[in-house]
Amino acid sequence: MQPVWIIDDDRSIRWVLGKALTREDIAFKSFATADDALRALSHDVPQVVVSDIRMPGSSGLDFLQALHQRYPLVPVIIMTAYSDLESAVSTFQGGAFEYLPKPFDINHAVELIRRALEQNQRKSGEAQEVEAAADILGHAPAMQEVFRAIGKLSHSHATVLINGESGTGKELVARALHRHSPRVGKPFIAINTAAIPRDLLESELFGHERGAFTGAAAARRGHFEQAEGGTLFLDEIGDMPADLQTRLLRVLSDGNFYRVGGHQPVKANVRIITATHQNLEELVKQGLFREDLFHRLNVIRLRLPPLRERREDIPLLAKYFLQKSARELAVEQKQFGDAALQYLSTQDFPGNVRQLENLCHWLTVMTPSQIVEIADLPPEWRGEAAASMTPSGDWCAALAQQTAQALQRGDERIMDAFAAQFERTVIQQALRHTGGRRIEAATLLGIGRNTLTRKIQELDLENQER
Repeated sequence: MQPVWIIDDDRSIRWVLGKALTREDIAFKSFATADDALRALSHDVPQVVVSDIRMPGSSGLDFLQALHQRYPLVPVIIMTAYSDLESAVSTFQGGAFEYLPKPFDINHAVELIRRALEQNQRKSGEAQEVEAAADILGHAPAMQEVFRAIGKLSHSHATVLINGESGTGKELVARALHRHSPRVGKPFIAINTAAIPRDLLESELFGHERGAFTGAAAARRGHFEQAEGGTLFLDEIGDMPADLQTRLLRVLSDGNFYRVGGHQPVKANVRIITATHQNLEELVKQGLFREDLFHRLNVIRLRLPPLRERREDIPLLAKYFLQKSARELAVEQKQFGDAALQYLSTQDFPGNVRQLENLCHWLTVMTPSQIVEIADLPPEWRGEAAASMTPSGDWCAALAQQTAQALQRGDERIMDAFAAQFERTVIQQALRHTGGRRIEAATLLGIGRNTLTRKIQELDLENQER
């Protein structure tokens, strides 16, 4: 069983809780700062977390948010000496399991921890299912190729280049490559090279010595050192500045680097996984990316298909993201209606899986009904749906939208009204097609002539024929 994590800058609190958990035969780990615990998350997972809310560096709420992004089912008990409304509200809004004001009764604290452990054990099967789903979700042949490649690389330290549009899940695949590699027990460090200012990126990657530049009051380990023995994931590698491309090439070539302002080489035992949405070959031709670095990175290449190339996975992903959002928000899970799922499966999703996940989160928060229909989609999506509902479009989706709107208006006898509307439309079209010849129209419709005549009278279509 994974241990309970205690995070508090107060040494006496860590000691008291540790002693109490030892008496209860509950394994634990202690951290003096949330930043230390955040670093440990790259290679370890707690069973329960007991954390102070205000500490030097990252706060308990910062840790709670980071933890729940990766492991949403791990219970967190937030401790604070500031028994104020803002702290309590922030704690529960952040998804904490419980709020424990200081000073607290140690027996009460242990009881809370036991309750949190029981909850985690009840949901452990669900947690494993969620993690597996996030790792292997997708039935499309292109995704199966990706999964097979991850399996083949499970015993390898090879450098991997992941190509894919924004939102296709490149970091997710990188994490899976790490998790299924011999380096699984070591850190996984991810950095988006396009998101960090150019003048800071070198220090972020390689660290710096004290006094290396203005503001460098102390030496700092960069991501290469933080990922020692593990995996360093460099996202959007195509945006890396030319001078840093040269430094990265040197690390890949001889396995050493220098901190900024440093004179002693540092050995790098790190697996490099890179990703980009750009065409690196084209960047090489344009002189924007080093050809020798490209060949160093392009040892194994994985291509992640955009969502429009794996439409058969959209219903599966949509249902999963509704489940995930409901779990994160602690609300009842919503379900997609068939017409809504069918409609979403026709969309291109330029933002890919990330856009679909954001849509599902919006629906979980904003949709009042438990069954999500086309009419429940955000306005920009409904506009696209209305535009597609032409005679050659999906009439089932149009009918679903009209039904949802009627239900929301509180209309009664909806079935009778829509049935009459359906019959009127079909009969009118058949009569127009046959030039008013009822026998021929009845034959095409598959009904008797007398039935057609009766329908025409009931629907008051006599005058419209003339």
